[in-house]
Amino acid sequence: MRAGHWVLLVLGALLTVLGLGATIGGAVLVGADAAQREGRYLTGEMQRHQSTGYALTTPSVVIDPGEAGMPRVPVVGDLASVQVRATPVVPDQEIFIGIAEAADVSAYLQDVPQTSLGDVSWGAAGDRSGSQPWSDDDDDDDQRTTSGTRVLPEPTAQDFWAASASGTGTQEITFDLQPGQWSLVVMNADASRPVWVDLQPGARSELLGPIGSGLLIGGLIGLVLGIPLLLLGTRGLGRDIDPDRTHKSHGPGAALAHNPGQNGAAPSGYPVQVSGFLDQRLSRGLWLVKWLLAIPHYIVLALLWVALVVTTIAAGLAILFTGRYPRSWFVFNVGVLRWSWRVGFYAYSALGTDRYPPFTLATAEYPADVDVAYPARLSRGLVLVKWWLLAIPHLLIVGVLTGGTGTWGSEWDDSGRATTTSWGPSLLGLLVLIAAVILLFTGRYRHELFALIVGLNRWIYRVSAYVLLLRDEYPPFRLDQGPVDPPERATARSGPWEQGGMTPSEAPRE
Repeated sequence: MRAGHWVLLVLGALLTVLGLGATIGGAVLVGADAAQREGRYLTGEMQRHQSTGYALTTPSVVIDPGEAGMPRVPVVGDLASVQVRATPVVPDQEIFIGIAEAADVSAYLQDVPQTSLGDVSWGAAGDRSGSQPWSDDDDDDDQRTTSGTRVLPEPTAQDFWAASASGTGTQEITFDLQPGQWSLVVMNADASRPVWVDLQPGARSELLGPIGSGLLIGGLIGLVLGIPLLLLGTRGLGRDIDPDRTHKSHGPGAALAHNPGQNGAAPSGYPVQVSGFLDQRLSRGLWLVKWLLAIPHYIVLALLWVALVVTTIAAGLAILFTGRYPRSWFVFNVGVLRWSWRVGFYAYSALGTDRYPPFTLATAEYPADVDVAYPARLSRGLVLVKWWLLAIPHLLIVGVLTGGTGTWGSEWDDSGRATTTSWGPSLLGLLVLIAAVILLFTGRYRHELFALIVGLNRWIYRVSAYVLLLRDEYPPFRLDQGPVDPPERATARSGPWEQGGMTPSEAPRE
């Protein structure tokens, strides 16, 4: 394989990913800028907070204008503002919400029972190099109540608030950020306890539009440059490994590439062949570090799968208009599936070998392989629906085979909202884990367990080939266990016209 094709692929994939991310981010910011026009604020989710003390406070936010004598940076102070809404949980309860200098708030609440909503603060734009970062280690959702004995005077009687509001119902304040150290305080208007409110933050900035437009334009440029480079690279790599051009194909699945059968059908009756042969001797403990050893492959596969997605979309357009899958892209995409299966077979999809996978898209002397027979023609109409609608039953099954099981829930208690989560391995992951534990203690890989694991992987790769538009034949709902696909099973159950290579419409009428 030529190094230039790899350079094109890597450069194209990086530009495509960065361009796509910038385009999405820019579109979101442009949309947010449009939503905040006419003075509206972009608001977050309403969250409930409570305190057994007299006040709810936030950590101080430090906005640093820069060194004395330096030009003032206008990014925060002139172009951004925040909004906070507070709604009392107890009906008709008068509440107070205010923002003031952190020193004034600290003096006002000294020796007063209060609850902090977290210990995180931020350094604003204009922080100079080498300055002390204003941050702590705790999460925003942490609530800590401090004790004290001092009686607190009513907040409405204080004159140090930069912005404040009080009364029943929802109270709202807005604050144009400016240099200083600021804190937010929420209390009952009569300085009583406890405090129980729903808070909703909001923000707006004149920078969203320019930043969003810049990201959007830059992202589109990245896509315009990256996608053609990526497609050229994949085309070149596909031509480099095409067995019809190189005449050098070997390995467990090589026969399919040279003998696809009539109309592109595989000798075994299904055009996607997945093979995996268990090594007779496996290390007991090597599987514990294979995740580390396979990292170089994971990095390469991340780029290859980006290329595969883009190539599949381009191939889908070609199929829609011509009914044919461009051969070089087809060979490349099959090579990505082949590479993925080799790494999975070595690592945690099977743990079937200790031989390190080769860095190649082509067939090789390796105990795991994937081959897909090249189709002479593909349906133009199916390309629109088979990869999502028709594949739904199989995708649900693949989700069960490869997706982890878990539960999520949340509940309210005296200290606020508590969230509980649990997770369990997928079916395939559980079977591989069982095989690994048996291997660790006995030095043996049970053959019947290996056959089942390879069968599950075979199902996954058949569905993958269908979703990636490589074939029109619907994947069978069948668990074909063992190292190779069972021969002639599908052909033996088909009609005589299919055994002869004809479609039902071509079959002779009785």
